[in-house]
Amino acid sequence: MELKLNKSIAFFDLETTGIKVATDRIVEISIVKIMPDGSQKILTRKINPTIPIPPFTTEIHGISDEDVKDAPTFKEIAHEVAQFFGNADLAGYNSNRFDIPLLIEEFLRADVDFDLSGRRFVDVQNIFHKMEPRTLKAAYQFYCNQELIDNHSAEADAVATYEILKAQLDKYQGVEYKEKKGKATVPVVNDIAALSEFSVQHNNADLIGHIIFNEVNVEVFNFGKHKGKCVEDVFGRDPSYYDWMMKGDFPLSTKKVITAIKLRSFNKGTAVK
Repeated sequence: MELKLNKSIAFFDLETTGIKVATDRIVEISIVKIMPDGSQKILTRKINPTIPIPPFTTEIHGISDEDVKDAPTFKEIAHEVAQFFGNADLAGYNSNRFDIPLLIEEFLRADVDFDLSGRRFVDVQNIFHKMEPRTLKAAYQFYCNQELIDNHSAEADAVATYEILKAQLDKYQGVEYKEKKGKATVPVVNDIAALSEFSVQHNNADLIGHIIFNEVNVEVFNFGKHKGKCVEDVFGRDPSYYDWMMKGDFPLSTKKVITAIKLRSFNKGTAVK
């Protein structure tokens, strides 16, 4: 089933130096951009991460320091990448938890404001895990009845992800999904807004999910000793916790969120005075 689109959607995949959003870097990016008329544009770039690629990571994706020593840095191609994405919606495999947060980290380091507002995020892995819990290679075999030969190549993985989503639309057309509270819905439909909503695992305030919104739409911590507590309240009682996070190994995107919360709290206090 081909996608029904009223705007472009970009399926993308990253190969990286590791899995830590705050400290690892991109070594290859591939974007498969699908237009509303069904046509495709592909951008694939090797990237010099400016830090060593660990041998165990090279064993996974096959990209070594030697392979990228003459490649441009992300900062050098950041504007090209942002322009290629345009205002497209974003899709990937585990993209909500990893690829999008790490991509935004790279844009922030490059001083490029890549605006996420107005975009839908479709995470094919989340749809897969909710309907048929497995891996990308197994998903490709399961949904497309083909073997993913060149997996851990960014372009092959991005193309496979696009093909899987189309096959998911065929397989789950009219299929009910029962939520934890027992409500039955038919969530996998040919509509990017609906797929984006179904892809979401948590109501994140930051990209990686360190800060989430609770049931009354208030930002709370989703980790550590203050898990479940209101961020604004914690910073009010313990300002050093904000300082610790700002100095710590947290993603820049998370630091932007907590800084906005702290400034909002300060401005409220000023207004009261």
